[in-house]
Amino acid sequence: MSALLEVRDLKVAYGGIQALKGVSLDVAPGELVALIGSNGAGKTTALKALAGLLHPAAGKVHYAGKLLNDCAAHRRVRGGLALVPEGRGVFARLTVEENLLMGAYTRNDRAGTGVDLERMYTLFPRLAERRTQLAGTLSGGEQQMVAMARALMSRPKLLMLDEPSMGLAPMMVAKIFETIRDISAQGVSILLVEQNAKLALEAAQRGYVLESGLITLSDNAANLLGSDEVRRAYLGG
Repeated sequence: MSALLEVRDLKVAYGGIQALKGVSLDVAPGELVALIGSNGAGKTTALKALAGLLHPAAGKVHYAGKLLNDCAAHRRVRGGLALVPEGRGVFARLTVEENLLMGAYTRNDRAGTGVDLERMYTLFPRLAERRTQLAGTLSGGEQQMVAMARALMSRPKLLMLDEPSMGLAPMMVAKIFETIRDISAQGVSILLVEQNAKLALEAAQRGYVLESGLITLSDNAANLLGSDEVRRAYLGG
């Protein structure tokens, strides 16, 4: 099966600093892939480059067989590639429902948007209870749900998640990861960046380890979980 996302030798620089030094990775259709690494390894930079928010200095990004390098961010969303950013980025002064509808801004099928809105409320029952509440007044976990549901409203083929567990209570983290598994089970490809390496690898089929802008390990998730190197560096063992 050919990859949905193919990244080859991606390099991104901030000023004179090389944040990504030649990253290559793949995500197959329907696959959940984890990208783990310590703070400052370049994980968020990689996702921003894939979403079109940063322009790479070199390398190629193919998505669904098309070269994306010069494709604007909004066109990538329209093509089925969505990012849930680190820090969630909800529209604080809009209601939950208005936030979700913003996720469908590239669509012009009102009936389908309405169906998907109800689907989001089924996937995230807590948002159904808070649909008229201002997003800025929600808890961190609820805001993470809003950010994920908003991205799903664009009907992505590939969902990129940047640190979905950050700052959340353990019970909410468990709920968010349960939902990530549900989304994956529905056939959406997921590229998951997550500080909690154990949680990420337990959810994923495959994983990559990013260190100082380079992929240093890649394997199926079970092998990475069992790796002494990964355990020492990321799993506290």
